[in-house]
Amino acid sequence: MAIEVFNRYENKYLMDTAAFHRLYDRLLEHMEPDEHNRDRQFYTISNLYYDTEHDSLIRTSLAKPKYREKLRIRAYGVPEPDAKVYLELKKKVRGLVNKRRTALTLGEAYAFAGTGVAPPSQPYMNGQVVSEIAYLLSRYSLEPKVYLAYERIAMFCKQSRDLRITFDTGIRSRRSDLRLESGDHGELLLPEGQWLMEVKAEKTVPMWLARLLSEQGLFRTSFSKYGNEYKRMLQASST
Repeated sequence: MAIEVFNRYENKYLMDTAAFHRLYDRLLEHMEPDEHNRDRQFYTISNLYYDTEHDSLIRTSLAKPKYREKLRIRAYGVPEPDAKVYLELKKKVRGLVNKRRTALTLGEAYAFAGTGVAPPSQPYMNGQVVSEIAYLLSRYSLEPKVYLAYERIAMFCKQSRDLRITFDTGIRSRRSDLRLESGDHGELLLPEGQWLMEVKAEKTVPMWLARLLSEQGLFRTSFSKYGNEYKRMLQASST
């Protein structure tokens, strides 16, 4: 069964393709690729973010309060209309990221996020997470706002599954045709050849990784895919 509850700290780094290859090869000394990346093959993640009419969730998030939350539907690749997807509630409390998700069919996810009415319970659902998302939807009137997709390579630490590193590239978005089954096309959010690395750990990162990042001249940055897309949209609308 896929993990449906995550509690971890996430640090982000931006780099170019050359830096990615240098770092990836060194990481293989301590980490192993995700089962979907055994031959350095990417897998595509597609997301549909929900927000209020006036974008209150992302505007609150960009203000960096102690508590913030987001709701999205996530699929791997371009889903068929009857495919299983994840409806995810992502919270950040004092720097700790808490992600809770439940499997649903794509139709169930659309209906739940759009109406706030929880679907009838099924064995593949996480009932506790469904209840928590229902509570969020009782507090906000949400609608689909932005589609975001990217190619990902993921790695796990050989000694501890508590450490995970992901590399995302080809990050793209659109604000029309907001259906996950409509394809993974969109406008690039970062220049071609740029990568976003996320280090995800339940505790502090191991010393070997801290040294490696320092050797490679990589430093933490603040980067939210949805947040940066929203800021770009505001800039475009003001010109």
